[in-house]
Formats: sequence, C-alpha cells, structure tokens
Amino acid sequence: MKKDTRSDIPPQLQRLLTELGENLKFARLRRKFSAAIVSERAGISRNTLRAIEKGQGNVMLAAYAKVMFSLNLEKDISLLAKDDDLGRKLQDAGLVTPKRAPKITRNAGK
Repeated sequence: MKKDTRSDIPPQLQRLLTELGENLKFARLRRKFSAAIVSERAGISRNTLRAIEKGQGNVMLAAYAKVMFSLNLEKDISLLAKDDDLGRKLQDAGLVTPKRAPKITRNAGK
C-alpha cells in the first residue's frame, strides 16, 4: 500500500510545496510547454512532474531543480534560504551553537 506522505509534512510546509508546484505549472503553461516536453527535458517521468505540480512531498529536491532548469528558472534556486534573518540575529548576538546536537540519553531518569 502506498504511504500518504502529506500526513508526514507540517501543514505550513505543505502549503508552500503546493504553492511552488502551482507556480511551476503556471510557468510551464505560460511557456506553452506540454508536461511531456518538460518531463523529458528534466529527465523525470510525467508522474514525477505531476507530483511536483501538485506539491507532493515525496519528490526529491533535485527533481524540482531539474524542472526549474528546464523552465529556465534555475536562478531562482539561489534565492532559497538566501536571507537567514534568524541565523544572522544569532550570529550578531554572539551565541555559540554546538557543532552537533546533544546526544539523547535513554533511561535518563532510571
């Protein structure tokens, strides 16, 4: 049975993925490209392109990037996580962040 990946994704993230998928679909349609052409240029299956355009969370980021490249939108990839306001505030505050997360000890109270 196929696992429902939407339940594993927080609702806010799912909305963003759905919006990204819709944006990519509209970009494809504005260029008058068929799904077959974009999927062929991106080197992915039409089912994967359909999943991307629906914003499904079980698609690898590389597949999204390939679709963006085939639509000549690859420059937008560099905008992802460009402005890290929280990270900059932490850096400016001089807070030391550990290189690794602390180990979780099981049975700590026993």
